[in-house]
Amino acid sequence: MKTKTSLAIIIPVYNEIESLKHLVDEIHLSLKNYQNYSILFIDDGSTDGSFEFLKNIIKSDSKIHLIQFSINKGKSAALNEGFKWVQSDYIVTMDADLQDDPSEILNLLKKLDQGFDLVSGWKKKRNDPISKTIPSRIFNFTTSFLTGIKIHDFNCGLKAYKRKVVKSIKVYGGLHRYIPVIAFKKGFKVNEIIVNHRPRKFGKSKYGNERYFKGLFDLITVLFLTKYLKRPLHLFGLFGFLFSTIGFFINLWVLYLKYFLGEPFSMHIAILVLGVMLIIIGVQFFSIGLIGEMIVQSNHKSFNEKNEIIHHDKT
Repeated sequence: MKTKTSLAIIIPVYNEIESLKHLVDEIHLSLKNYQNYSILFIDDGSTDGSFEFLKNIIKSDSKIHLIQFSINKGKSAALNEGFKWVQSDYIVTMDADLQDDPSEILNLLKKLDQGFDLVSGWKKKRNDPISKTIPSRIFNFTTSFLTGIKIHDFNCGLKAYKRKVVKSIKVYGGLHRYIPVIAFKKGFKVNEIIVNHRPRKFGKSKYGNERYFKGLFDLITVLFLTKYLKRPLHLFGLFGFLFSTIGFFINLWVLYLKYFLGEPFSMHIAILVLGVMLIIIGVQFFSIGLIGEMIVQSNHKSFNEKNEIIHHDKT
């Protein structure tokens, strides 16, 4: 395959020294007919000699580039740094543990050529223990349901992008899991293809069980930033209505017990207090939503006024 389209492959690395030599060889083999490509390794504070190995290999391989983090910052930070660095037409991201198959790179690029802006890999047959596959399926189903994006594998490290996508998004924390969501909400065309997923040969997974809790909070962040950032009352008002309604019916029930069945308030003081607290919490959610709406409208007005000033200056 000969093409003038430039390609950059971004690979975050954290303690994967046993895999790196094999990975470099496989990438070069897979792209032997692709003339214009480069590989960017981002060492994320490795302590096993991965950085030293990569530092040596770039001396003899002009296609390989290296960025080092002095401490471990996480995959999102590594990808974000890579996105800032690359200037290629197409960008592919993949993990360094050899589970992502480099022979799939060209298949991802072919899908980009069909008019898509981001193509995500789908590990349909995943070679991981059940302790990872079951939670992953739950995560992917929940994310697809809440975001409305019909892809099966949001967290696959193997993805292909057009440059305009990576230059318009910023990932931090654990938001690398939701790059397809962020891109889709920005109006880019997102799709997926089935990719080969291989068993891990070296080392061990760098993610513990805490990733599930972090992933939940990151999902809430993404939903808010992509769906409710410009209409906060829709989110906070929903919670406000829910809590206030529950509190109202709780107190209505207590009043029924008091005035229709003759039971004194002292018998239900705890549930009465709960009802009042829920109503107060509901009002607070409404208030937060309204304040958010005021901030959004104020910023929008300031933005429009600024644009008007610039417009009049030009004329």
